[in-house]
Amino acid sequence: MGIGHCRYPTAGTSNICEAQPFYTNSPYGIALAHNGNLTNSRDLLDQLSNTDFRHVNTGSDSELLLNILADELMKHVKEPLTNELVFKAVERLMNRCSGGYTAVVVINKFGILAFRDPNGIRPLVFGKRASDSGIDYAVASESAAIDALGFDLLRDVAPGEAILIPQGKPLAHNVCSTRAQLNPCIFEYVYFARPDSCIDKVSVYQARLNMGLKLADKLLRHRPTHDIDVVIPIPDTSRTSALELSRRLNIPYREGFVKNRYITRTFIMPGQKARKKTVRLKLNAISAEFRDKNVLLVDDSIVRGTTSRQIVQIARENGARSVLFASAAPAIRHPSIYGIDMPTRDELIAYNRTDEEIAEKIGADWVIYQDLEDLEACVRQENPAIRAFDSSCFTGTYVTEDVDEKYFARLHAERCDAQMQLKNSEYASSSSTIIGSMSDEVIDMYNVPQF
Repeated sequence: MGIGHCRYPTAGTSNICEAQPFYTNSPYGIALAHNGNLTNSRDLLDQLSNTDFRHVNTGSDSELLLNILADELMKHVKEPLTNELVFKAVERLMNRCSGGYTAVVVINKFGILAFRDPNGIRPLVFGKRASDSGIDYAVASESAAIDALGFDLLRDVAPGEAILIPQGKPLAHNVCSTRAQLNPCIFEYVYFARPDSCIDKVSVYQARLNMGLKLADKLLRHRPTHDIDVVIPIPDTSRTSALELSRRLNIPYREGFVKNRYITRTFIMPGQKARKKTVRLKLNAISAEFRDKNVLLVDDSIVRGTTSRQIVQIARENGARSVLFASAAPAIRHPSIYGIDMPTRDELIAYNRTDEEIAEKIGADWVIYQDLEDLEACVRQENPAIRAFDSSCFTGTYVTEDVDEKYFARLHAERCDAQMQLKNSEYASSSSTIIGSMSDEVIDMYNVPQF
């Protein structure tokens, strides 16, 4: 019995001291691993400190979630712990916590608990396998992990549902929220999830194939007489969409970039300087695929534009006659605050810019984006039961009621103040002079750098 976690920081820091799972001794001994972001962290921290008298050691909202659960379980600490008491604790947690989150929890000498937020924003699945001692269960953010461990996928955890696997007893489950409705984050299908995963009964691979077809159709409508010679994906996530786009356009698909497998995803790296440094280390061009050609580059999305700008420059340096840039996702004009590190509007290249201005900014001759209606259709085509998505990074409409202009104004002000300190700090200047180094940018639970 155990839990594990692979994390990049949307809150807290990226160093080892905030690696999950988080643990508390009281009550029972509880360890928690969390995927997502809480949007009412300030209120929760005040409650824990001033009402519940629990101490929080870090700036991570995962530790907040752990302490909220511990506080709710503590209310029945004098009674024998039962499935019903655990489900009641999760119900009260969901009434207190706002945002997008999934969690897996080990309760000492009791079992494993997993739950998903009432909007089902972040994904969670579980499976089982037979063993010599009976039936084993596994819970994960993606079905690919269930497959890799040799388990049979059972289903997705429903919005607002808790799954309980008591030691030596049958699995139990319960919907712990009366507000439960499915609003999965559509960016999972665009970028985050592995193509061999299934999320809410949707094959990520098939959804990305659909994105390529829709994008090709839009390109043909807007540029029926295009002179594109070659379609080149930005590895890795965009390959599936780019391949299907090239097939629909009847244009050769070529691998023009070789990816350094030892470099992480640049979009989720903490710190703009680190992202800029890493693009050149991450991708190396095959010159023959660019030389004297009109190139269509395909990426899953354009977030800050840092990577896109560098990639267009690399294409031109290797002899491309012209560079067109296609995004399998719509223009990201708003922050996503449910577990993706897009903290402020000003960091998003599409915010307050037209497509033409974006093309100029990244150095491309032309930029084309997927339409949101088409993107949602690409996913819903695989599961018509999904009636709504969290598409907030495209629309600016947030499924939780506590996200408003004041929320973003506060985030923006705090982040700007902290970044000004960062520029003037010896910490920043010393770390940036070391070739090959990558410093930890400290971020609090509101995505604000701290010192």
